[in-house]
Amino acid sequence: MILVFKHVFYKNYVGLSFWPFIILKNSSLKKDATLLNHEKIHLRQQRELLIVPFYFLYLLEGIIRYLMYFDAYKAYQNISFEREAYDNETNLYYLQERGTFSFIKYLWGQKP
Repeated sequence: MILVFKHVFYKNYVGLSFWPFIILKNSSLKKDATLLNHEKIHLRQQRELLIVPFYFLYLLEGIIRYLMYFDAYKAYQNISFEREAYDNETNLYYLQERGTFSFIKYLWGQKP
């Protein structure tokens, strides 16, 4: 289900997935297939990790990446869940082809 809440977002962020919702900054983004695919990849990650562990691992990896780079945005970009979603957001068939726990391939900077 897609919800629109313009006041939830920080700076240039326009979408987020919070099981089972995709939350967007404005309703025109409902037409952005790439953004929606990116967020659907996150929903799949959340589901396969049974939701709560996803958020724990996301936060833990974010902290570790921050300690590696001392740059919040670079840390965010290098979280394995984000790397998988960004690398595959333009492939609208990715979720049909994706294997379980595919984000693991992105933990150590390896390209699948």
